[in-house]
Amino acid sequence: MGTIEISDHGRIRVIAIDRPEKRNAVDGPTAQALYDAFVAFDHDEECDVAILTGEGGAFCAGADLKAFAGGGEDSNKVAEGGTGTLAPMGVSRLQLSKPVIAAIEGHAVAGGMELALWCDLRVMARDAVMGIFCRRFGVPLIDMGTIRLPRLIGQSRAMDLILTGRPVDAEEAFAIGLANRLAAPGLALEEALELAGVIAAFPQSCMRNDRRSVLEQWGLDRDEAILNETRLGLATLDSGESRQGAARFTAGTGRHGKFATD
Repeated sequence: MGTIEISDHGRIRVIAIDRPEKRNAVDGPTAQALYDAFVAFDHDEECDVAILTGEGGAFCAGADLKAFAGGGEDSNKVAEGGTGTLAPMGVSRLQLSKPVIAAIEGHAVAGGMELALWCDLRVMARDAVMGIFCRRFGVPLIDMGTIRLPRLIGQSRAMDLILTGRPVDAEEAFAIGLANRLAAPGLALEEALELAGVIAAFPQSCMRNDRRSVLEQWGLDRDEAILNETRLGLATLDSGESRQGAARFTAGTGRHGKFATD
C-alpha cells in the first residue's frame, strides 16, 4: 500500500509503517493507509490480533512536519483536528473490537508515541525511546495523547512527560507501566508475535468482551459500568463459549493453573 506493509502470521496481522527514510513519520496518505488497514483488520474474521510496528529500526517519529510545514492537501490531513474517526495520525480515534500490540524499536516519539498509546499493549526494545518530542516545536498532542497517557501512568507522571518533552528510555517506560514487555534490541516484533499468539489462542468472544468493558468504563459512572460489564458478560455466556470452556476444564484441560497454550 505504498507507505505501509501488511503481513499475516496465522491469525496475527502485522501492519508496519514503511517510510524509513522519514523515520516512519506519518503524512496524510500514511494516516489514511493506517486507518484503512486497521479498519480492514477489525472486519477480517481470519485475524484476531494486530501488531503495529515500523520498518528500518524506528517505530514512528510522529507527524511528518516537513509535509505539515509545506502546506497542500496531504499536509491538511496531518494538520486538521477532525471530528470523525480518522485522526491526524490515522488510527488514534478508532476503537477496535480486537486488540493491537505495538512493537517498538528505535524512537516512538511525538505522534508516534500517541500511536503506541493507542495500542492495547506495548513491547519495547531495551534501546528504544519514547517521548513527547513535539514539545520542542509547539506541535500539540491531538491524537489523544493528553487523554491516554494520564490514564495509563497517572496524571503526575504524565504531566512530567507532557510538560518537559523529555526522552523516556525502556527501563523507565517499563517501571511506570508505559511499556508492558521489554525485548532485546531488534527483537521487539518477535516478542510481540509471541505475545499475540498467546492472546489469539484464547476463546475470543470472552477476551474481546472483557477488553471492551475495560475500554468503555472510562465514559461511564460506577453503576453504568457494572451494567455494561454484566451485559457483555451475559453476551459471552450466551455465545456458548464459556460452557465449552467449562467442559474442557471438566475433561482435564487447564488443571492446576496450566494454560491450554502451554
